[in-house]
Amino acid sequence: MGIEFTKYHGLGNDFILIDNRHSKDPLVSPEMAVQMCDRHFGIGADGVIFVLPGTPQTDYQMRIFNSDGSEPEMCGNGIRCLAQFIAQLEGTSESGKAYRIDTLAGVITPRLEEEEQVTVDMGPPQLQAAQIPTTLVTATEKVINQPLSVGGKSWLVTCVSMGNPHCITFVENVDEIPLEVIGPEFEHHAAFPQRTNTEFIEVVRPDYLKMRVWERGAGITLACGTGACATVVAGLLTHRSDRRCTVELPGGCLRIYWSETDGHVYMTGPAKRVFSGIYLP
Repeated sequence: MGIEFTKYHGLGNDFILIDNRHSKDPLVSPEMAVQMCDRHFGIGADGVIFVLPGTPQTDYQMRIFNSDGSEPEMCGNGIRCLAQFIAQLEGTSESGKAYRIDTLAGVITPRLEEEEQVTVDMGPPQLQAAQIPTTLVTATEKVINQPLSVGGKSWLVTCVSMGNPHCITFVENVDEIPLEVIGPEFEHHAAFPQRTNTEFIEVVRPDYLKMRVWERGAGITLACGTGACATVVAGLLTHRSDRRCTVELPGGCLRIYWSETDGHVYMTGPAKRVFSGIYLP
């Protein structure tokens, strides 16, 4: 039996979206998600996202399997794609339409904008070591400019959770980072019991940051929405960036704002439909 899907991408971070509104359990297993994400023998994607029925307090629920079959708490680019997919399913393109989405990181609210843009209230960042989680400092401390030895080198890192763990380090030139070599070493470092996403950041100016990312469970990707949010938080905590920044990723730019008013982080960026089809396992 075939599985209907639609492929979307957010700045090249691409996902297979599945209408799962009739069941609380994902239609496919993590093992099948790996097959579907394979870029040679499957559809090709960084992950599979399911839109499931919501709770009494939310409109829908989001689940996601990474390309390695692991399940992250949330995905910033993915939830923008999910919002556009829901609008497609509902037959609406109304600017300003918002959805309350239940995720493993809590309730997240994306809002449709003009020209395929989506703004997401990502909620407040979590900064205590136990919330990330990491063992770099004691459970209630923040990890800001903390030395971490990886690949025979000491890196100054700042750790932020946007519902999923991020380790951010600032460098002179992101293009010179051997991401395919150093990324896995950060991800699987013993200081991160649940592994971690890692962002390498070049400060072009206080309101413009350039980022490359190694994603937990997906490897090198063209963009990471939660990573961009965590990066601006880390930039402000280390006095390197403004509250409102453009973050340039290999796939394009995201606009990030860490609000002084409510402490929430807001992300705005595109989500584009690529194609639809039927997967025959």
